[in-house]
Amino acid sequence: MDTFSDLAFFTLVIKLGTLAAAAQQMGVTAPSVSKRLAALEARLGVRLLNRTTRRISLTPEGETYVSEGARVLADMDELERRVAGAKAVPRGQIKLSATLGFGRRHVAPALSKFARAYPEVEVQLSLTEKPVNLVEQGFDASIRFGELPDARLTARLLAPNKRILCAAPSYLRRAGEPSLPGELQRHHCLFIRESDDTYGTWHLRSGTRQETVKVRGPLSSNDGDCALSWALEGHGILMRSLWDAAPYLRSGRLRPVLPEWSLPKADIYLVFPNKGNMSAKTRVFVDFMLKRFEAHRESSDESWGW
Repeated sequence: MDTFSDLAFFTLVIKLGTLAAAAQQMGVTAPSVSKRLAALEARLGVRLLNRTTRRISLTPEGETYVSEGARVLADMDELERRVAGAKAVPRGQIKLSATLGFGRRHVAPALSKFARAYPEVEVQLSLTEKPVNLVEQGFDASIRFGELPDARLTARLLAPNKRILCAAPSYLRRAGEPSLPGELQRHHCLFIRESDDTYGTWHLRSGTRQETVKVRGPLSSNDGDCALSWALEGHGILMRSLWDAAPYLRSGRLRPVLPEWSLPKADIYLVFPNKGNMSAKTRVFVDFMLKRFEAHRESSDESWGW
């Protein structure tokens, strides 16, 4: 334990920059800090700091000790938090980001049940279609579609998310129903402008066949509900996630278009920063959401009710 204590002591000295500041932080005298540092160097048999009356600087051995020591301390802290976390009561605030449509339909109802199960955890839900930087904007977690762009984040799959082409029966009666992807170029197509997707370019696959089609249309929006309402009113063919379109496919207000062709998936993930010392509130939240969407992971398309 003296080793860990010395590591913590030396790390504090480097963090604060002077022996006097370290002494003040520790509530001891400056000579006692200097004496402890000398004892540490004597035990290791190397000089860790170059010291003058005004400043300190790390020796090569000191740089190794503080950098490797910080990792050891972090590992020890993570171990203690993991053990203590088993008994910790989940409490505090969680900041969560989600997209507008999915957030309203699926995340908000889940949070209602979570709040009843964990009354000491306060969840702040922010709904936005703009990309969120969890680390810089201080979010604890986010519901995200598609691939994970940041290695500093951890992603857990909530549900597979199949995308389909669909249109209202009134539009298909009027314009005809395409039988091949290339025929989409003759149709009115409705667009949702999202993230880095190439605007107006749809990628389709059937077995080993792949086709990329540049399509056009009279209406576009960055809001999925707007585009969905236009499709329901017969304005054209829409690419939409199954979780959103399923009720209308089930009722017959929308019909699938080119059902034998598949589109790139945009699977739904719960994303949170890489933290070895995950708090009790975040741990129970992640577990709750994974359990909540378990049926969707197991049964895929059928779980959305279509």
